[in-house]
Amino acid sequence: MTVAVRMPARKKARNPPDAADLLAWYDRHARVLPWRARPGERPDPYRVWLSEIMLQQTTVKTVAPYYARFLERWPIVQALAAASLDDVLRAWAGLGYYTRARNLHACAQTVVARHGGIFPHDPAALRALPGIGDYTAAAVAAIAFDAPAVPVDGNVERVVTRLYAIEDELPAAKPLIKDRATALLPPERTGDFAQSLMDLGATLCSPKRPACALCPWSGACVAQARGEQENFPRKTPKREGRLRRGAAFVALRADGCVLLRQRPDKGLLAKMTEVPGSDWTHDFDSAQARKSAPRVHAGIKWHRLPGVVNHVFTHFPLELTVFLAHVPRGTRAPKGARWVKRGTLAGEALPTVMRKVLAHALPEP
Repeated sequence: MTVAVRMPARKKARNPPDAADLLAWYDRHARVLPWRARPGERPDPYRVWLSEIMLQQTTVKTVAPYYARFLERWPIVQALAAASLDDVLRAWAGLGYYTRARNLHACAQTVVARHGGIFPHDPAALRALPGIGDYTAAAVAAIAFDAPAVPVDGNVERVVTRLYAIEDELPAAKPLIKDRATALLPPERTGDFAQSLMDLGATLCSPKRPACALCPWSGACVAQARGEQENFPRKTPKREGRLRRGAAFVALRADGCVLLRQRPDKGLLAKMTEVPGSDWTHDFDSAQARKSAPRVHAGIKWHRLPGVVNHVFTHFPLELTVFLAHVPRGTRAPKGARWVKRGTLAGEALPTVMRKVLAHALPEP
């Protein structure tokens, strides 16, 4: 009697990812974004660059209204270059990561002074401009000029690490991810390909519960075949920064003006506007806080407000104790400070943490 022996089924080989499949998907499902050229339109390098700087570590939803206001006020790079840094910082206030705004202004001036107001096409030349790193140079070169470059942001990292099940942890895996992404480049439509990778990561290949059934590369994705999509990319555990504490002093004059000053030219939130305050330290002593208060008026009484203001920067969390004082009309501002009408605070270059302080001390009626 012959016994049939069933051989184990061979695992079906997965097809490599094909740029043409992704581009076909992009043609049907591309996001409509205010800075993105419509089909048949030539991308504007200035708009591409402006949007890419704003989108660094910031969401599309947050960026959109800022982008529209910037473009309305400074529609071309020459206009932005001619603006004052103070005006640029005011327009940027609330977007965070304020070094971007200073570099944005410096870059515009450099493009006008050294390149006649025309952005260079080459990624290497773009990287030489203030505030432009590898990612932004590749993004502008690819999207604006169809150069053979792949900008690798968080969305692209997620797509590529899942496609190939890259086990190396970020950030060490970045060079390998860049190599794999570059190998996928098609000979044409490199700008569309760059944007299609971004869109895939932003819409279908999300961090949690990715929509693999709709993905044009689902048949090529190693992580999807393993059922491990959400386990990629691998990341080195992030170290939490130590908590810093400080005091903020809100002086309200009887005519409704608030005392403000400018932060130093260098360091965190350089040249931004703030309410006076103490240093932010790990060993802040709240009992000694009043010694840091501005000398606004003889006999002024600072009242400590209940609660604290919490804010998280990239490298550390911050906790501010807020003090409020009411001073008479006509009180002069101390050296280095100025009085600003409460109704015009929205137009000041106040970072988010300072807007939180003012909202805590001066809630809307």
